[in-house]
Amino acid sequence: MSTHNGGAAVVETLAAHGVDTVFGIPGTHNLELYRHLAACGIRAVTPRHEQGAGYAAEGYARVSGRPGVVLTTSGPGLTNAMTAAATAYAESQPVLFLSPGVPTGTEGADLGRLHETKDASGAMAHLVRRSRRVGSPEEAADAVTEAFASFRGARPRPVHVEIPLDVLEAHWGGSPWVGAVTAPPAPDAADVRRA
Repeated sequence: MSTHNGGAAVVETLAAHGVDTVFGIPGTHNLELYRHLAACGIRAVTPRHEQGAGYAAEGYARVSGRPGVVLTTSGPGLTNAMTAAATAYAESQPVLFLSPGVPTGTEGADLGRLHETKDASGAMAHLVRRSRRVGSPEEAADAVTEAFASFRGARPRPVHVEIPLDVLEAHWGGSPWVGAVTAPPAPDAADVRRA
């Protein structure tokens, strides 16, 4: 297992987007994310429950004006955070939910793996702006960059990225990339008067 892996791809890309705090509970499946936080200067806040992590990240976004980030474990860890994701969507808060997933090629196989769920990304897709399961460390880094780009849009909404366990552990030879920062479009003066 490479130490410059999919977990590093995600965490280094978070740091490149100015993330300094994440909320979540370390567990067997997300350790490759937690392993890289300190080296990137990111503080991990650990509540007692994943739902609390989701609401803490949503509150962080409200208070700081910066996107909140949640690191869940797979399966029940993610489902515990779903209510907070739905709230962030209803309240137009920029929150990034990151979760590990079953290894590539075992989706829906019902193998009885620890924290295996039927379709985590599909479930989250009904609650957030976009839910995406990635297939490589490069795609994981791109998905994080894409999420931050969407937060700068006219109406921020939460995003979910699922990173399969094998992708978290796979070698990553890239570097974090931050998309072009563009200001949200100015509101139409007529719309402002009507409002």
